[in-house]
Amino acid sequence: MLKYVLKRLLWMPVVLWLVVTLVFFLTHMVPGSAVRVLLGPHAGEAQLEKATEEYGLDKPLLTQYFLYMGHLLHGDLGRSIATRRTVVSDLSTFLPATLELTLFSLILIVVVGIALGVVAAVHRNSVFDVMARGIAVGGVALPQFWLGLMFILLFSYYLRWFPIGGRLEMTLVPPPRVTGMYTIDSLLAGNLRTFWDALRHLALPVLVMALTNLSTTTAMVRSSMLRTLNEDFTLMAKAYGHRPFRVHYVYALKNSLISAVSVIGLTTGYLLGGAVLVETVFDWPGIGLFAARSILHVDYAPVVGVALVIAAVYAVVNLVTDLLYGALDPRIRY
Repeated sequence: MLKYVLKRLLWMPVVLWLVVTLVFFLTHMVPGSAVRVLLGPHAGEAQLEKATEEYGLDKPLLTQYFLYMGHLLHGDLGRSIATRRTVVSDLSTFLPATLELTLFSLILIVVVGIALGVVAAVHRNSVFDVMARGIAVGGVALPQFWLGLMFILLFSYYLRWFPIGGRLEMTLVPPPRVTGMYTIDSLLAGNLRTFWDALRHLALPVLVMALTNLSTTTAMVRSSMLRTLNEDFTLMAKAYGHRPFRVHYVYALKNSLISAVSVIGLTTGYLLGGAVLVETVFDWPGIGLFAARSILHVDYAPVVGVALVIAAVYAVVNLVTDLLYGALDPRIRY
């Protein structure tokens, strides 16, 4: 296994280099000028030339690429033209918000998705099965931005149960930074009021992301459970008189989780990269909203930086997912 892990780790820099190269050249193919967007339409030629030279945009594209890669090797992701801060500083500000949103969404997807899949398989073709599949398919069929707006209209505007957007009420001070995730940091600080408020702000965007990504996990668990329930070892367990709960949730479920783990790993990467719409609708200050605004400002460095972070997290999640296969199934060897 050590050899397998080392091999995967050695391939990660190659994958990240390909991602950075592709995104770098694609962003520079977008028409428009970041300097022009920053300075406005009334800026003079002298101002434009000075700003273009300051950010190194006057050099040939290949020269800019090699300079960027050289800085990247030293941990420098460049500087944002829009925020006038380093990309590393911006990412350290916005990334924890997206990780918090992804973490809570993933927990909900895993718990609810596996539960719905198991219930649908155990009670096949029953009312529970139809309801479970209906919830899963209905969630994925609804666009995220529309579902988010409907949730805001119902739960925030009419019922006033949850706030419209943001991470905290304006009257509250963020907890001392440890992880950057307000829920965890407020618990570490023992501030339950801030924790509860952060949780209320998380509720709607987490629910939207979970509902729109629930179907794959539910369908995979249901399919695997149906196949496992017809295997010889589960039939033998039933014949020996084991309780249905033990057969379903100990023997069958564990052997059905291998397919679910692969789907959950892919879902994690999708949640990180696909949070743009949810973060925009709920004004959630994460890397999705940061990337969207950077694209609108034709700001190259932040877009490449966000793509690099998402690719790195995705590569690590895939590695962890592959290693979990061996933990769930002793027959798998690396």
